[in-house]
Amino acid sequence: MEPFSYAKVPDIRSAIAAGQRGGRYIAGGTTLVDLMRETVEHPGTLVDIATLPLTGITPTPGGGLRIGALVRMADVAADPRVHGAFPVVSEALELSASAQLRNMATIGGNIMQRTRCTYFRDVSANCNKRTPGSGCAALDGYNRGHAILGGSEACVATHPSDVAVAFAALEAIVHVQGSAGERTIPFADFLLRPGSTPDREQALRPGELITAVEIPAFPRPAKSGYLKVRDRQSYEFALTSAAVALHIQGGVIRAAKVAAGGVGTVPWKLPAVEQHLLGKRPSDALWAEAAQRAADGARPLRHNGFKVELLKRTVERQLRVVGGTR
Repeated sequence: MEPFSYAKVPDIRSAIAAGQRGGRYIAGGTTLVDLMRETVEHPGTLVDIATLPLTGITPTPGGGLRIGALVRMADVAADPRVHGAFPVVSEALELSASAQLRNMATIGGNIMQRTRCTYFRDVSANCNKRTPGSGCAALDGYNRGHAILGGSEACVATHPSDVAVAFAALEAIVHVQGSAGERTIPFADFLLRPGSTPDREQALRPGELITAVEIPAFPRPAKSGYLKVRDRQSYEFALTSAAVALHIQGGVIRAAKVAAGGVGTVPWKLPAVEQHLLGKRPSDALWAEAAQRAADGARPLRHNGFKVELLKRTVERQLRVVGGTR
């Protein structure tokens, strides 16, 4: 680990000022400290924001929730308001990392975490995300765990977060604050596809601080859930995953929110699946038909062609679990 300076800030204003001077925010530290030890990251200054007043979970008008950026993952998962209204969020968190990490990591840090691509973390390998212009070793290397959706000639690394998939499905909103004031970013625009600049991963301006993630209201009654498929059942990242929320009234699907993880360079919203469900009655045939659209546009690599069929089966299974068959 290389030398760095450390500053503990008393308030949001001080944090933003330090961030604008190039400081890196740290709270739980479960990702950044690892990357510093591996010499992937070299921040000159760490700005400790752990004691800022961003730890509340509050209802919003209509039935949504606003989750403070510094609420621990374990606390969000266990909160009865989250578990009751949006079980897809609780389940995604409970299937993430380990209990020890969930007790330290925050919601803001979770959606900011960097890829688990082995070439990104191996400083001897070429990686455009770590060293722009150096190339992407994964394209011609072993790419079983890499993206089949959203990749580019510069990067095919997947986004690792589970709860970000749930946020993408539910069309969450990211609240940020910077020197110019507060603003909101739709979750679909917050995480950036790699394109030719994979080193730029979020739509944040210099010094901006995430203050909260807001889950908008969803029509009631609602059912939702998260399915994660991985090589082992504990402490493993997704090969594929599916976040599903459905509003079924009078035996007809009135609203559908679906996203996939483990397959895209960002959490992958599935609008074709959602559209196929609307206005129809739940049935095994409907789930299968909708899931066939889950991999539209997929571009598998040499070692991960299996993800195309696995993604369809993951989505179909979770649609059936959440929606049942009537």
